[in-house]
Amino acid sequence: MSKVLVAYFSASGVTAKLAKRLAVSIGADLHEIQPEIPYTDADLDWRDKNSRSSVEMNDKSFRPAVANKVDKIDQYSVIFIAFPIWWYVAPTIMNTFLEQYDLKGKTIIPLATSGSSGMGNTNKELEDSCPGAELKEGKRFSADASEEELKAWAEQFGISLA
Repeated sequence: MSKVLVAYFSASGVTAKLAKRLAVSIGADLHEIQPEIPYTDADLDWRDKNSRSSVEMNDKSFRPAVANKVDKIDQYSVIFIAFPIWWYVAPTIMNTFLEQYDLKGKTIIPLATSGSSGMGNTNKELEDSCPGAELKEGKRFSADASEEELKAWAEQFGISLA
């Protein structure tokens, strides 16, 4: 049986709830990706071109520092990465997270929350950050997606642990 991890970044708590429901529904381990400098409400104001999130997302090379790491990442063969959609892609902290590990041979599966945006160019923006991994096509879920819906989606990747 493959060991599965759900790693998530959640600026406002919405994605955290979804990631926890997914982890419970498939019996996966859970890891919160914590920024070294937490985001404030002002940092997240997408209408302000000078807000931290706007500046980070306008510079695709920007890599916000991550404060914590996954212990023994080698034990996981499948890693779901959960995040809010920012500017039609994953926040650049997700690139930072992926780039701090050797993910060769692992399966990476993105899932996201968003008020209305789809996945956009998420995979295109993430693929260079996980060389040698199999990056699957991800999906955006509503914040209130059920455990059953999440489990059914995960099972299409051959995952049924719980």
